[in-house]
Amino acid sequence: MRSNPKITIVIVSHNARHYIQDCLESIYYQNYPRQCYRVVLVDNNSADSTVGFVKEMFPWVKVIENRTNRGFAEANNQGYFLARKNQADYLVLLNQDTIVSREWLRHLVDLAESKPKTAAFQPKLLLYPETTKINSFGNRIHFLGFAYCDKYRWPDRECQTAPFDIAYPSGAACLLRMSALAEVGLLDERLFMYHEDVDLGWRLRLAGYRVLFDPLAVVYHKYSFSKAKYKFYYMERNRLIVCLETYRVATLIVLFPAWLVMELGLLAFALKNHWLKEKLKGYRWILFHWPSIFSRRLDYQFKFRRVKDRQLIRLFTGSIEFQEVSYFPLTYVVNPLMEAYLWLVKKIIFW
Repeated sequence: MRSNPKITIVIVSHNARHYIQDCLESIYYQNYPRQCYRVVLVDNNSADSTVGFVKEMFPWVKVIENRTNRGFAEANNQGYFLARKNQADYLVLLNQDTIVSREWLRHLVDLAESKPKTAAFQPKLLLYPETTKINSFGNRIHFLGFAYCDKYRWPDRECQTAPFDIAYPSGAACLLRMSALAEVGLLDERLFMYHEDVDLGWRLRLAGYRVLFDPLAVVYHKYSFSKAKYKFYYMERNRLIVCLETYRVATLIVLFPAWLVMELGLLAFALKNHWLKEKLKGYRWILFHWPSIFSRRLDYQFKFRRVKDRQLIRLFTGSIEFQEVSYFPLTYVVNPLMEAYLWLVKKIIFW
């Protein structure tokens, strides 16, 4: 086991002046040999003083300046190509609004070096400044493609300390094995933002890799949930893209009744909450970009798939348990029905 493999840490920034100092200072003082990691800031056309501030105050950070906002996925992929050029062993994705603990990277690397068949590792994300509460204790995927942070706002003291398998790693903070990325591909740039990490985690598990959560590696996240309309467009569109590309045809057929009921409910919910236009826009994008979806689907199903859908859905859930989107019909009607449907699906699917 190598003691200090090479790491490239990629931070995608957009108007990050308010956050970036805390983030970079915490990285600088971590317990990992300075010569063994490199930090790359990929700036998506910030309108504030982010770039100038980083160049002046943190000259050890490599800055890539994009003249347009190229999205979370493409910006992180830029970091990957630089990491490959520098022959890095691991790529770290880190949000601009995080603060890493001193032992964060050491814990992740040691776990990664002891688990060569595992491709992705997520640290424990705690809220900031509410540092005794969970932001993400791993992430969960609903069988219809919804994704959310597990144990959100739970007290940290109630959570276990041993590593365990999760459905996908959070793009807010995770360590990725470069060789696995070379095999399954990078973040999907069509998604632009939201669900890129879901898609990548699903792909890695499809290829037979494990995705692990490390509770001993701690990152603090200045997280706030926003209900901006454009987010609903990306989240709804992207979850459907991921499902269409990843599931077997037979699985899609089995899931269709639940999908139809959920979509009708979502259309009514979107109408009531004034984002129906965004929901319909997502359908339209999928309709007009079907060739690209089909092309990627062929790659997913025939290039590197080694795991059956039956195995994949073992870590999936039928419930959405995220406080920021919790309401009575979801908790007491939709979730129980979907859990029952998932139980039935698990009995039916043998492929």
